[in-house]
Amino acid sequence: MPIAEDPEPRPSEDPKDVTDGKDPFADLVLDEEFVRGAAVKEQAGRTRMLAARWQHTPPVDPGGRRSVNDGPRPRKRFARRPRPLDPWGNPRPRRGGWWRTPLFVVLTVALVLAALNVDGLRSWYSTRFGDGAGSSGTTAGTPVAPVAPETGAPTAAPPPVDPAQPTVDHPWAGSPAEGWPTSVDVFEPEPGTVTRIGVFGADQVAAQVELVKRYLAAANLDPRTVAGGRPEAALAMLSPEGRAAAEKALARPSRDQDPTGWFSRFDGRDAIPVGDTYRLQGRISVEGDGKRGVLVHTDFTFVYPLRPGPDAAKRATAPKPSAPAPSGPARPTGSPAPGGGGVAKPVGLLTPAADVAGDTWTARTVVRRVDTFRFHDPAKFAVERDRLYFEQTASDVGNTECDVYDGWYHPQFDQFAAVGGASGPTTDPYDRTQELRPDGVCGTVSRS
Repeated sequence: MPIAEDPEPRPSEDPKDVTDGKDPFADLVLDEEFVRGAAVKEQAGRTRMLAARWQHTPPVDPGGRRSVNDGPRPRKRFARRPRPLDPWGNPRPRRGGWWRTPLFVVLTVALVLAALNVDGLRSWYSTRFGDGAGSSGTTAGTPVAPVAPETGAPTAAPPPVDPAQPTVDHPWAGSPAEGWPTSVDVFEPEPGTVTRIGVFGADQVAAQVELVKRYLAAANLDPRTVAGGRPEAALAMLSPEGRAAAEKALARPSRDQDPTGWFSRFDGRDAIPVGDTYRLQGRISVEGDGKRGVLVHTDFTFVYPLRPGPDAAKRATAPKPSAPAPSGPARPTGSPAPGGGGVAKPVGLLTPAADVAGDTWTARTVVRRVDTFRFHDPAKFAVERDRLYFEQTASDVGNTECDVYDGWYHPQFDQFAAVGGASGPTTDPYDRTQELRPDGVCGTVSRS
């Protein structure tokens, strides 16, 4: 604000100078000293008064008043508004902040739960934003193209798929078996092979093939059998000698007589099947035995999704007793021998997860069985009708504990510490182009 100054009379308006008729500037000398002195003005009376007052009491900016010459007010990032004051100068309490405390509590609980279930959080993220939503590179809910049954010996292994982590909600993630059939009924011998063979007519050969298929389903696909129940339906279809050997193995499992040579079964304390639908791929063929009988050949791979049982973590970390390496799957006449096995690749996080949540990590066990069933000429052999006689049998298992002959398969789960790695070769359990290894050496599997 401009300060008004006291006016000074102009020399030309001085009455004395006008009366005398003398020029008021006649004696004025405009030297350098005069010019420098002319730049100093005497302050007005109000200015001197305010300057004297401010020496003892500095001025206080009341705020809120700005001049147009002050320019724009500088912006402050993350600035807080001043708290309002009441008439006595005390800050007023803030309003509308009641939601902050519950929000902080909810966020804290969420962080704690996420820290306790890192595997579930990772699975949730990969299911919705990553490549772990489904198998074969598909997202959750996307149907997988079905794979037709084999019509002959395959020439190549199934192509690799995205190595997604399987869970209870997505047990087939990362497995080429997701599109495989779920029933043995869809498998038929090659056209033209079910005809009259030896002493058996075409209808009798077809009935023999159906009996074999019913046995494979009862021994390897019945949910009660897979979950560890007694396989009564499968036992009823065996010959008297075969049934006696199987029941002995069930009662007293041993290396020479292990019931897993006949049936696919898991101990519920260790591994629990996920659902009651399993996948299989294979083929059936029929030929004569040269003695007016019939041979039915089967070569099937069964895949079982499993979640950890209540004792899975304890079993994974328990020391394993040493045992001699098996000599390999035998091929006896009359009853099957225990199959060989493979150990899952030793990958693991020591985090217990024995719950049944949808994001619980699961594993798969892959069982391949190559069997030959013989139907004898009843005129030459004392046999019972509608009973199965094994001519040859062999099996191989991927992702089960080696050198354990207690009548169960024992898969390994990635969320638990794996046992020491096997020294045998690495194989692909889905590769059906290879013959079963006769030595039965324990090794590792490239995928499950």
